[in-house]
Amino acid sequence: MTVEGCMFDFSGTLMRIEPAADWLRAVLSEVGVAATDAEVEEYAARLERCGAQPGGADPAALPPRLNRLWDERDLSARTHRTTYTALAREANLPWGVAVDDALYARHMRPEAWHCYADTTEVLGELRRRGVPVAVVSNIGWDLRPVLGAHGISETVQEFVLSYEHGMRKPDPELFRTACEALGLAPEKVLMVGDDRRADTGALAIGCAVHLVDHLPVHARPASLRPVLDLVRQGPG
Repeated sequence: MTVEGCMFDFSGTLMRIEPAADWLRAVLSEVGVAATDAEVEEYAARLERCGAQPGGADPAALPPRLNRLWDERDLSARTHRTTYTALAREANLPWGVAVDDALYARHMRPEAWHCYADTTEVLGELRRRGVPVAVVSNIGWDLRPVLGAHGISETVQEFVLSYEHGMRKPDPELFRTACEALGLAPEKVLMVGDDRRADTGALAIGCAVHLVDHLPVHARPASLRPVLDLVRQGPG
């Protein structure tokens, strides 16, 4: 197989959301709420257990009334916001709904996201080699400004986001849409992601898949570099 194009997942693959305690602390500072370090750690842990941080941990136990919302969270911007603000309210934070809403807004800001150590290097080298790249993500908001603020949007030719297409990985059609946008047959495209279920949906249309671990940024310095060994070295 000759790989001539790449698809990358976003969260947990190219970038990682900030730790939940940093997320909460930034929002409390923004809205002018004073809290001790112990309070921040306690309520951040609650938010994590509830799965309230987009890009963070899944809910430890999902209330049955939220099952449908959770399943459909990445199919529209409205459903995404409704789902995650509902999960934040499950944490019973003592500061009111304004903080819940501000938490959702925070996660879409560039400063809430950090690139993995090899992200810029790998995307830049793929661009140098003339290898087209698509970001294929289950998401409910426009991540383009985040990549732009981190200086990597120019290395991505196509964005195929679930909420813009009304379907989510592992649906093979989302991967097919990305391959068509790249102008390549699926068997010439590599999918790179961290979700063993969602991202391996690309196998159904003939793509190869390279999986990485969804780890904190400091714990995963070079998992994307093997991609460079799998793609062609230049035009041809």
